[in-house]
Amino acid sequence: MNSQSIAIDSPIVERARSWTRGKHAGDRIYRAVLTLAAVSILLIIIGLIYELTAGSSASISAFGIRFFTDSEWNPSANHFGALPFILGTLYSSLWALVLALPISIFTAIFLSEMAPRWLERPMSFMIELLAAIPSVVYGLWGLFILQPWLVKNVETPISKSPLASLPIFGDLANGYDMLAASMILAIMILPYITAVSRDILHAIPKSVREASYALGATKWETIKGVVLPYARAGIIGGVMLGFGRALGETMAVTMMIGNAPIFKLDLFKSGYTLASVIANELAEASGLYRSALIEIGLCLFIITLIVNAGAKLLIYYTAKDINATT
Repeated sequence: MNSQSIAIDSPIVERARSWTRGKHAGDRIYRAVLTLAAVSILLIIIGLIYELTAGSSASISAFGIRFFTDSEWNPSANHFGALPFILGTLYSSLWALVLALPISIFTAIFLSEMAPRWLERPMSFMIELLAAIPSVVYGLWGLFILQPWLVKNVETPISKSPLASLPIFGDLANGYDMLAASMILAIMILPYITAVSRDILHAIPKSVREASYALGATKWETIKGVVLPYARAGIIGGVMLGFGRALGETMAVTMMIGNAPIFKLDLFKSGYTLASVIANELAEASGLYRSALIEIGLCLFIITLIVNAGAKLLIYYTAKDINATT
């Protein structure tokens, strides 16, 4: 009994207890810091929504739901309807997806399934580098390179052909239009879709491919019938991330789209997006006009938040399914 009490009260045991208490205190501090960091993200989002809602309260009270269904935007008469901007944002972003999706998916398949290692790494780096280029640089490139090329080689030939009778084309081409904005958006979202899709394809276990090859499938049959279906949800998540990026793009679109408060299906007509109308008109706005622009920002924020949250959920569940099978 005596020996046990002496052992328990020994200096070595005391030092061990002191060290353990200090370790637990450090763990608690570390956990508190991480919790604070996570909660701060939620607080920032809640704060943004609150400030945007408070700033647009006058517009919400004056127009209600009509703000989202009215097509007239007339600052001189204090009459504001955001429908052309909402449709212009969705229309240009959807066309950007149509243009970027095949290139992005084919590039991701090439990098993950076919490219040799010495080529994959530099190509992946260059694609990811596209995402780091500032928006205004894309806009300048679009103005001086893409826009003249579009007018000369795409819009003018189409406008003088029977295709001009289709609803999505017209008989006038000036380059400041929905097609130019959609093409610059497609180039800007391409690295996002490609990078996410490539990572998802890389995450598929080798055993899945090997099982397909063992059954006699060719490489193309394995990619088409096994790899792509296995990665479908993750690729959709990457597409949604790209879509969210296109929805919120401002400067490059503002420089390319023509900035007219109308919406038409004609790709050769000028238009407006939610982001570009804010960038163009907020500096000179006041009163109800300013409140309406802030409400446009609130609408854009909520749409982008929903799209990105949906993408994250799809990627999470895809990764969980892949881990469950390995």
